[in-house]
Amino acid sequence: MTTPEAPHPHQAAGRANALTDVPGLRVGHAARTGEGWLTGTTVVLAPEGGATAAVDVRGGGPGTRETDALDPRNLVRRVEAIVLTGGSAYGLDAASGVMAWLEEQGRGVQVGPDPAQVVPVVPAACVFDLGRGGDFRARPTAETGRAAVADAAAREAGHAVAEGGVGAGTGAVVGQFKGGVGTASTVLDSGVTVAALVVANAAGSGVDARTGVLYGQVFLDGTVDVPAAEVHEEARRRLAEAAERNGGPPLNTTLAVVATDAELTKAQAQKLAGTSHDGMARAVRPVHLLHDGDTVFALATGARPLDAHPLALNEILAAGADLVTRAIVRALLAAESVETPGGTFPAYRDLYQK
Repeated sequence: MTTPEAPHPHQAAGRANALTDVPGLRVGHAARTGEGWLTGTTVVLAPEGGATAAVDVRGGGPGTRETDALDPRNLVRRVEAIVLTGGSAYGLDAASGVMAWLEEQGRGVQVGPDPAQVVPVVPAACVFDLGRGGDFRARPTAETGRAAVADAAAREAGHAVAEGGVGAGTGAVVGQFKGGVGTASTVLDSGVTVAALVVANAAGSGVDARTGVLYGQVFLDGTVDVPAAEVHEEARRRLAEAAERNGGPPLNTTLAVVATDAELTKAQAQKLAGTSHDGMARAVRPVHLLHDGDTVFALATGARPLDAHPLALNEILAAGADLVTRAIVRALLAAESVETPGGTFPAYRDLYQK
């Protein structure tokens, strides 16, 4: 389910208002629910030949794979896919399925004289959702990753992206609210497209406990609707009941992929990943603590040259942060309430937008 909103002044949202507005990018989801399951995987598939990639990890307890390869000092320049997955560190197995699929397509770093001799570099990061469906051992596998990348590959260019409790956001929770996947895009005055996709899953809250207002709501259309006092009090009561049943605050990690069609160096992409964390901090409080794994990947497809002015990158950096905020809010608004043997996870819209 998507949530429409007006673009920032002087910036038009892309056609799908999604990560897929960056030409060449596709997004696929795979998930399993019921019978103890509430988890999944999301894959961002780059165009053939890959995209310049970087990462910035701010949380103190990340679960990642192949992120060192993205250091600007290291060899790998472009990657074919990014994996976001549930299942905590166990769920990183999903990247193996994506790697196998890419090898079958002959996509990756060529390491021998035969074009089929490739090693796909597949950076991945995970969120904690263990046990939320009721079974602690229910977590994504290599097969889940393969299903997600196949889903991405089957999509048309510029496709709409499902949001809410899908893919890696299937078991996501933000504070006491159901979290999930959210995405947003913008086309800058320069013609450059910038977009973000998040998996919102945080111990911190996305909602002001005093008012019931989403912290990042103003970034959607510049307005804030304050819930009526009686609606807020009823929501607080239901959230307290859910917290008592769930047995304490959730474990966490918010992930994001921020992408652009601008031509960026690896160092510039790393700067984009870093400043995009500001968008996370606007929408969730607190973030980046020792038990967070908050991670932002950046992708640049290079279809549009970046202006030679030394400050030309600034508008992309600012947009990346804004879009991460918008994507987190969209994830919270798209999520649907879930009740499983593992817990009760009310959705914001069910409490505040009846």
